[in-house]
Amino acid sequence: MTEQWSVPAWALVATTVAVLLLGALAATALVAVGRARRRAAAEIDAVRASAEELLGRVEEVEQRLARQHRREELDAHEYVITHVGEHDDTEVDEPDAPTVPAPLFADLVLRESAVQAASLAHGLRRALAPETRHRIRFEMRREVKRARKQRRADLRAARRDWAARGRADQAEPAA
Repeated sequence: MTEQWSVPAWALVATTVAVLLLGALAATALVAVGRARRRAAAEIDAVRASAEELLGRVEEVEQRLARQHRREELDAHEYVITHVGEHDDTEVDEPDAPTVPAPLFADLVLRESAVQAASLAHGLRRALAPETRHRIRFEMRREVKRARKQRRADLRAARRDWAARGRADQAEPAA
């Protein structure tokens, strides 16, 4: 038996290096995916906290409105003097106004805020576009040129008027 390999050494080394590179690439990809997942989880937690805060605020507003409504009912009954001591059985209980569930209300508020932010971003992007800036620059230059031309014309007219008055003043004393 001989000690010679049937595969060249450079092929074996290249294969080993390729396998190590693939392993390093896979490890890097796993780390990147882990970071992305942690970042997404943090964003989800932030959104949940924001939604919970909004729900708390909505509940506070509902409670405040309920207290105010109760006060208004008490005030309405306290100051009506014409019906003191009378019970009106003809009152019909009006159905309550339809209410929106808290999660749906929070979703609507968040969606409206997102739409407003997107429209603001779109407007800024449009306003700061190179074409718009160029058009504004062009219009400003044109307006500056027009204003200069107008000032020169006004100055010439004023000089002509001044010269005519000067000639008229000189002609009067001589006459």
